[in-house]
Amino acid sequence: MRSLKIMSMLSGLVLAAGALLTAHPASADGPNGPTPPAEFTSDWHDPVTAAPPVETPGTRGCEVTLAAARFRDFTPYQGEYSPPKECGTRWNKVVLRLEGSVKGRQYDRLGYLTVGGVEILRTSTPQPSPDGISWSVEKDVTRYRDTLSRPQPVEMLIGNVVNETYTGVLDVRVTLTFHTAQGRVKPAAGTPDRVIPLTGATLTTPRNTERVLAEVYATGSGGGCEEYWYLTVPDAAPYSCRAGDGPHREVRVSVDGRLAGIAAPFPTVWTGGWSNPFLWYVTPGPRAFDVQPVVYDLTPFAALLNDGRAHRVEVTVAGVPAGQAGWSTPTNVLLWQDEGSRVVTGGLDHHRETAPRNSSDYTAGTADSLHRLDTEAGHRLTVAGHLNTSHGRVATTVDRTVAHSSTHRWGEGENPDAFTARWTDRETVTSGRTVTRADRTYTMDGGTTVGAGDRLRTVLTLGDHADIGVLRDGRRLSRSRLDHTYTGDATYTTGVPRDQRHAVGTTRERYRLYGSDGCHDRSLTTVQGTLTQDLRRC
Repeated sequence: MRSLKIMSMLSGLVLAAGALLTAHPASADGPNGPTPPAEFTSDWHDPVTAAPPVETPGTRGCEVTLAAARFRDFTPYQGEYSPPKECGTRWNKVVLRLEGSVKGRQYDRLGYLTVGGVEILRTSTPQPSPDGISWSVEKDVTRYRDTLSRPQPVEMLIGNVVNETYTGVLDVRVTLTFHTAQGRVKPAAGTPDRVIPLTGATLTTPRNTERVLAEVYATGSGGGCEEYWYLTVPDAAPYSCRAGDGPHREVRVSVDGRLAGIAAPFPTVWTGGWSNPFLWYVTPGPRAFDVQPVVYDLTPFAALLNDGRAHRVEVTVAGVPAGQAGWSTPTNVLLWQDEGSRVVTGGLDHHRETAPRNSSDYTAGTADSLHRLDTEAGHRLTVAGHLNTSHGRVATTVDRTVAHSSTHRWGEGENPDAFTARWTDRETVTSGRTVTRADRTYTMDGGTTVGAGDRLRTVLTLGDHADIGVLRDGRRLSRSRLDHTYTGDATYTTGVPRDQRHAVGTTRERYRLYGSDGCHDRSLTTVQGTLTQDLRRC
């Protein structure tokens, strides 16, 4: 397809990671904000998102520089980390902050940051203006307390290519700020006792482990078809990106060859995606700078893992054609230990999996109709186990269901190219008297056309929604609801130098997060790279 080929040229993602982009405030030229230019110029507003900043306790903080590098190739930064002595070990919040700048011309790039082999950040980069941009990313990394409590080697890489055409060097500095606990506040309350990077495919846990989570930073990237996995079609359909089983993907975790967890991957659109970088220059799509890991509760398997032996733990992405690259799945295992037991025993009591559904029905186009692919897929897994802990027998049941429904339409030469999809990921974890329910829904609706004068237009809406509730003995303890929506419409002339593209574009983003912990509701509007509205409702 013409549009997907353009996507591949414009989105040169190389390697990958995530967190929270913070805003650079805009100045106002009048009562309604700045007046935008008639079209994009050689400069635009620094990247900004409506997501909230990381909350801090307001206590004394200690800052440590974790990495400082100028990325121009694929040479990783390597350094050493030591926890700040002046903050001791009573800190209860750690905030990572990445500050970057780049100018000239450059693709979007993906990067990672590891401490002691544990990946604590996976982030992508914005595409720069000729005059240069600056951006920043924040992430709460308190859950890596175990890793950050002692000296560790540090490695960071944002793979980049700099030459006569792509001139942008990525200048990046990353810091950690430790906020100390006061009074009777327990330092880093609720964080795991151990964090183990999954290197290779084997895992050995402490024998008194009573809770196990795995977090997988799953990203389809690399500039090939798996970067746009949701647009792939079966081999029989005439489209440039093909996959024998169609566009459905599922991220799976297995323990000793037995399925232990399933999840729907988030359909991230990077800052060169959908053929049109003018959609993303100021406002990135959901999670483009916050590559959140998929989290699995593997506690039903804890008793099996506690036998003191090495166990095979593997992460795979179902639906990827055999031998095809494009997915990265770095994994951390988070462990909680029973201080009152030397060995925690128990067993896996129940394991039930439905047969995975995955059907893609292709309808050939005619002179009067577009090619069409309709996909329906789904899968359910229920596992249950028990542990004999120092505080009694604890039973844990994890029930998770994923589903995918999409319609893909395209014309000859893949112009136009339109796609509508909905992914759901519903999970219920029952641990003793506590029940946690998480309903996640991801949506995508858009299309690309190339019209007269080689004017390429992309209209796209993306959604990231989640409803999470915690109950104990049937009484609600907490609830949070996320509604994050992005809408963009941008047009430019293809096949000409940058200064002749005559690009125009409008984007709108609204991030609403509300529930037991309060409310955050912020909306941003941009026109031709100018931030024209920044509205906060609570």
